[in-house]
Amino acid sequence: MTARWGRWQPALWIVVGAGAGVRRWLLLGFIGGGIMGVGGAYLFRYFSRATIPDFLPWRLEAVVLLAVGLAALGVASWRLYRLVGRARAGVRPEETLRASLVRHYQQERGPRVVGIGGGTGLSTMLRGIKDRTSHVTGIVTVADDGGSSGRLREDFGVLPPGDFRNCIVALAEAEPLMKDLFQYRFAGGKDLDGHSFGNLFIVAMSAVTGSFEDALAELSRVLKVTGRIVPSTLEQVQLVARMADGSEVRGESRIPNAGSRIERIGLDPEKPQACVAAVEAIEEARLIVIGPGSLYTSILPSLLVPGIDAAIRRSAAPAVYVCNVATQPGETEGFDVADHVRVLREHCPNLRLDHVLVNSNYSPLGPKFPRSALVRLREFDFPGVRLWQRDLMNDEFRGHHDPGKLATALIELYHVANGRNGPRGNGWLRLPARAAPAG
Repeated sequence: MTARWGRWQPALWIVVGAGAGVRRWLLLGFIGGGIMGVGGAYLFRYFSRATIPDFLPWRLEAVVLLAVGLAALGVASWRLYRLVGRARAGVRPEETLRASLVRHYQQERGPRVVGIGGGTGLSTMLRGIKDRTSHVTGIVTVADDGGSSGRLREDFGVLPPGDFRNCIVALAEAEPLMKDLFQYRFAGGKDLDGHSFGNLFIVAMSAVTGSFEDALAELSRVLKVTGRIVPSTLEQVQLVARMADGSEVRGESRIPNAGSRIERIGLDPEKPQACVAAVEAIEEARLIVIGPGSLYTSILPSLLVPGIDAAIRRSAAPAVYVCNVATQPGETEGFDVADHVRVLREHCPNLRLDHVLVNSNYSPLGPKFPRSALVRLREFDFPGVRLWQRDLMNDEFRGHHDPGKLATALIELYHVANGRNGPRGNGWLRLPARAAPAG
């Protein structure tokens, strides 16, 4: 008896404890079955001579009711089959069928989210947000010129694949072994040393398909990616920095090690054309997330592409800047929250920024981040910009964001910005924008 109950328990849960989009199709199925029953009653009337009001000739009434009921039952069965089948196919090792069903339902109902940035920060945000929505697009900077990406960029003339690989893996639903394979980095060998398998795959697929975008799409298909990853521009660009000592430094990988404070950052060419897919994603978004990530070398390179900045202004979606948890050596040493926003405004004066989300957990960073300090909130005087605080710190890697905490904060901010249910629980602090100082 116990074994038999164990076999039927998942099915009974779907009927009794249904949720996550199941109830509507169960209801449609029951309605369809009921209509079929009424149609059968008309046939029964012919034999039993029961009295049922006539609307059409009884034969036609029976056929119509049977057809409508059968169609409703068929649609309900098909949708339930797809819903439960997709959930079963996507069950993660640590999940139950119920948890997978709920997660897939939430993902389908989630808002269209666009993330702009690169490096570790963007992949962290994507890793968390993919459980809240399947409608997510990552727009990645193409200014990287260091390590494996820089070598492949120089040797084959492709866009640097490293940040794209990291973001695709962050959105992947493939088996852990497949994700480990694409993140595998060769050690040893004259030509392969330092290259990752995923980078080489993207370069090879770019040559086969003739398009970097198609190569990203193929990698996304192999890794069963939730969402998509696109470049900010398809042009080869180089990052150029003017330093406080008057020197000019070229190359994303060289700027943090220049030994002087960054005064201005720019692109060469100055006005590359924005990727069409990136512009369309921003215009269709319901939430635009800028960051987290390296302010000068990951975030600004994408925002400095004229079409990206213009698309954010045209979009009706709220735009939120996610400030880093910790300062970055060579880029933002000594910065507080206001310094980050000030730099964004100086480089992109027309940038529309509606919200700033900052970390409120000031626990010590520990020995893993000897050259970094917490980015603190001091004065914040930017009219029209709403400031939000929440604990976003990763408890294990304290200098970084926690993907789950960040995703929760962004989705709750989205609901508040759209006038829906406010944030639940404690921990939120909303500070109204103060008026600009007189004079």
